[in-house]
Amino acid sequence: MRQNPIIVIGGGIAGLATALRLAPLPVVLIAASPLGTGAATALAQGGIAAALGDDDTPLLHADDALVAAAGLGDPTMTRRIAEAGPAAIDWLLEQGIGFDRAGEGDAIALGLEAAHSRRRIIHAGGDRTGRRVIDGLIDAVRKTASVTVLEGKVLDLAMTANGEVGGVVYLPVGARQASDAVLLPGRGVVLATGGVGGLYAHTTNPVTAIGTGLALAARAGAVLRDLEFVQFHPTAIAIGRDPMPLATEALRGEGAILVNGRGERFMESVPGADLAPRDIVANAVFRQIVGGGQVFLDTRAALGQTVHARFPGFSALCASSGLDPASQPIPIRPAAHYHMGGVKVGVSGRTTVPGLWACGEVASTGLHGANRLASNSLLEAVAQSAWIAEDIKSGNAFGAARLNPPRITPSKGQVPAGLRRQMDRDVGVVRDAAGLQRAIRDFWFALAENAQDATLAALLIAVSAERRRESRGAHQRADHPRTSGMPRHTEITLTEALESARELAESRIEAMEAFA
Repeated sequence: MRQNPIIVIGGGIAGLATALRLAPLPVVLIAASPLGTGAATALAQGGIAAALGDDDTPLLHADDALVAAAGLGDPTMTRRIAEAGPAAIDWLLEQGIGFDRAGEGDAIALGLEAAHSRRRIIHAGGDRTGRRVIDGLIDAVRKTASVTVLEGKVLDLAMTANGEVGGVVYLPVGARQASDAVLLPGRGVVLATGGVGGLYAHTTNPVTAIGTGLALAARAGAVLRDLEFVQFHPTAIAIGRDPMPLATEALRGEGAILVNGRGERFMESVPGADLAPRDIVANAVFRQIVGGGQVFLDTRAALGQTVHARFPGFSALCASSGLDPASQPIPIRPAAHYHMGGVKVGVSGRTTVPGLWACGEVASTGLHGANRLASNSLLEAVAQSAWIAEDIKSGNAFGAARLNPPRITPSKGQVPAGLRRQMDRDVGVVRDAAGLQRAIRDFWFALAENAQDATLAALLIAVSAERRRESRGAHQRADHPRTSGMPRHTEITLTEALESARELAESRIEAMEAFA
């Protein structure tokens, strides 16, 4: 093992890009599964947003993102990331990743997605962008001598006596007991662990995306921000799979429409119609389903037989279940897709805990606010990885220091099916106080029995959602349907969340005792 490396946790685009940007500094990249198999990046169909068109500018891109963010986007950070878009695409090209062209040898093709005012979505392999990007970055990492890849689970962050992150407690692949964990020192740690979709029964994410990074950061004392904002993609393909396959938003960008079981275009009267922001479309689809109906994505008139060539991934997914989008509507429903909240970071990706950075979906940068603009996630990860590497290379990582004795936590098992169903029901597309408080109490009692990362992450999200008593973006409260005129962020620490949960649990016990 190289002396005093930077430790990067996560094998998706955020982790791979950060490891590459940090070269030639020694990096240990820890992935929970073989590279390319467990990351949400590989499932990304839509593409990467960047202002490359002659009629487009980074300012227009930023304006679209701020509108989608529903009052909680950070203007400075949003413009900075939008301005980094063209350079991010150039960097990916340098890594050997080829993007679709408008014609033989022509400029990069630009697609349209919901809530974008210009064509600025860059694809690779049609709707297989994520797979092409992650394969290219994996190949680059394997050619980079300064990066060592380990496979296994990070059980906890190792802390110094001064409250700095100085390494990780790592359980190598194949090890079965927490007592087999290894203390791996490092001069800094970068969280790139992805999102939380696996906490939900209906998700487009890998089922291993259970908020591990949130739990690690929370136990280290980091401030978490806006955890209540979970984006539900409106068009997950409802064919009984877990995770649910995704029908990319680019299909609607090319004219596909949403219809209910009666064939009605229920989005027609909504501003933006089928290309309204995701939170609006997801809520409309959810209302149709709750009302006892079905919802379908209809590509027949807009794409016909060309859907097979233009969207081969989508077409193959449909064919595997005996469906043909060229001749029949495809059943869809909302599913947990992306977490806008995360570990609070500044412009350089630093968290509130010294020695700890966060990149990608696990981070709350201020770009997404209450609702992410389509195809901004991969852009954010590539842009942010450069700033994190620059910050670390500037000397803001720590040298070797004496570490406190590690906290050996139990090895993490599978997420209980009951927790996933409860997140869907109580912390899903539409929430209310009764459901959120029930979830908080249940997760609190579950934590007392088994301190799993998934249960802790679910509790943190539920507490944040209960505290936001308004409807905004992806957070919709049936009991608080209005949006406050004073946008505010929800910031929380582990101590605060546990105290809130304890109070709710104790009040419930007291009520039961009084009734008895």
